[in-house]
Amino acid sequence: MARQIAPGKRLFDIALASLLAIMLAPVIISIAIALLTSQGRPVLFRSERMKTPTEGFDLWKFRTMRPAPDDGTGVSGGDKSGRITPLGHILRRTRADELPQLYNILRGDLSIVGPRPPLRAYVERFPDLYARVLQSRPGVTGLATLVFAQHEARLLAAARTPEETDAIYVRRCIPRKARLDLIYAQRQSLLLDLRIIWRTLRIVLAR
Repeated sequence: MARQIAPGKRLFDIALASLLAIMLAPVIISIAIALLTSQGRPVLFRSERMKTPTEGFDLWKFRTMRPAPDDGTGVSGGDKSGRITPLGHILRRTRADELPQLYNILRGDLSIVGPRPPLRAYVERFPDLYARVLQSRPGVTGLATLVFAQHEARLLAAARTPEETDAIYVRRCIPRKARLDLIYAQRQSLLLDLRIIWRTLRIVLAR
């Protein structure tokens, strides 16, 4: 059973996501137009993720890959790198592909700060672990994102098949990310959230 998000944290999420949606509306519209003209429809990519151990939701991103039948299945590793479009590389590097997740925040699917929402397949394979991790509402950024995301990307980039990607993710990524997510859950506070948001913003601006 997922823990209810604190009212103060939820109000903070709504206020900041609303402000960002207004401020970044020209950027969001420009990206959508650029994607439409350079790679056609669909502009958005939808993937089912889990916000509780039993409840899924549609996570939205700008589409950064050429469509394929396995879109939305498995994590992205080196086996999928050849499908990333030129504009997609830029959007991923700057995390601008995640701007549509402001909608997920306003809907209540995501918090701004929390563990990244996992795929259903991994929640079903590791129910005890994710029952603990998903006591915190998933977020767009978080402690595990700051500490481990770049290392995770390097690990997965070496994979050449979906099976290899899955094996690396299960063996070397899930346990480390979960430890960091549980540390965040134990220490969560508005001050910690603000520090994580600030560090995330610095990384994005540096890119």
